[in-house]
Amino acid sequence: MSSHQSNHISFGTDGFRGIIARDFTYDVVRKIAQGMADYISHKYMRTEKPTVAVGYDRRFMSDMFARTMAEILAANGYDVTLSATPLATPAVSLLTSKGYGMGVVVTASHNNHYYNGIKVKQNGRSAPPSVTAEIENYVAKAVPMKPSGVQVPVKDFRPIYVEYLNSKVPAAKVQAKLAGPVLVDFMYGVGAETAGDIFGSKNVIKIRERHDPLFGGISPEPVEKNLQELVAAVKKHKALFGAALDGDADRFALVSDKGQYMTPCQTAPLMLEYLLSKDKYKGKIVQAVSMGYLTKRIARAAGLPFDEVPVGFKYIAEKMLNEDVTFGVEESGGYAWKGNLPERDGALTALFVMEMVVKTGKTISALYAEIEKKYGKSCFVRRDFKMDKPIPNKHSFAVKIKKKLPKLLLGHKITETNTIDGLKIVLDNDWWVLMRPSGTEPLLRTYAETDSQESTKKFLDLAFKFVEHK
Repeated sequence: MSSHQSNHISFGTDGFRGIIARDFTYDVVRKIAQGMADYISHKYMRTEKPTVAVGYDRRFMSDMFARTMAEILAANGYDVTLSATPLATPAVSLLTSKGYGMGVVVTASHNNHYYNGIKVKQNGRSAPPSVTAEIENYVAKAVPMKPSGVQVPVKDFRPIYVEYLNSKVPAAKVQAKLAGPVLVDFMYGVGAETAGDIFGSKNVIKIRERHDPLFGGISPEPVEKNLQELVAAVKKHKALFGAALDGDADRFALVSDKGQYMTPCQTAPLMLEYLLSKDKYKGKIVQAVSMGYLTKRIARAAGLPFDEVPVGFKYIAEKMLNEDVTFGVEESGGYAWKGNLPERDGALTALFVMEMVVKTGKTISALYAEIEKKYGKSCFVRRDFKMDKPIPNKHSFAVKIKKKLPKLLLGHKITETNTIDGLKIVLDNDWWVLMRPSGTEPLLRTYAETDSQESTKKFLDLAFKFVEHK
């Protein structure tokens, strides 16, 4: 997120973001573009300069900002191609595995319509923190070039993306075998740009597909409160399930055949169990520290290594690039698995779930009942608290609370305290709570998972008391 006061352009969990006309302006876009150009010229001083693909989402003026970005890069002598249409973020990641050295997307992902932002892609995934930190340093000193008379070539990148998706899950073939309708909710986002090609079957009902830069008045984030329209449509059409994609189509959310919103802590085990049934995977299961225990229990049962990383899909991507990883998942609805790019992809996840329903011949609710029977129940809740002021140092915040913890919580022993991203407390029965200060805004994100709504609520209340008394 940008910090408006200090006027410093920083790349947060996944890119730079700011309010349009306040933090996100043409000047800021030019500065970031020039900073990137300076970074590239320094980094690739003795080697061939990478080609750059520039994409953008359906937000207000994203196409204009993207053109400005491309023109500044081109003015610096780089080989740049601009997308001819709005494009899903994972499609830009794909381009960086198909000949483009770098990718840039003008998007604010799942944020409200008055935000815009920039994501940087490399090697089929989000640029790692080491790269974005270097770019930040160049941006701070950047003096943008004047792009006079620069012509930027434009290309429709959608066919490359459609071909990639079909190579992983043959969309038409799988959809023809669906035993009933499936709903896909685009939340007015960029996923709808390839909807005709990927979700064109008569078994797929598409909602919130049209281009609306106001996203129907809600933020295009696939969380329960924003998916009431999808839940109603699943019930009305007696659908097999509902899938929702976020504003830039890299996140996915699932609604069961019963019209039940499935949390990522419930969706991930469903996907993992099916993935493991398909093949003899030996790789690690990697998840964000804000994810649940069912995946951990499945990994344990399958004898697979298990690892937790800080919040931000880039940390999962990094592991997928450098280690043998079978499945990666984050709490905000990002899923990736072996054989694909180390990147989350909403459309690919929707196709995967269609395939799962076709191949198992079971409903989502029946598959999930099997998970609960084998691995236990999951009641996961996230609650955000407004604070008086931001907590600048996550680690010292975590250490302070850790020192004051009692031996028992909710009648159970504490078996683990994890401080890689805030403080995660794990009990001897796998129940856990995570307290994660935002770092950039006066906000504390708390997450908890137990086997009942009542216990989860108790755990969250307890966490808030720790913070109040720290």
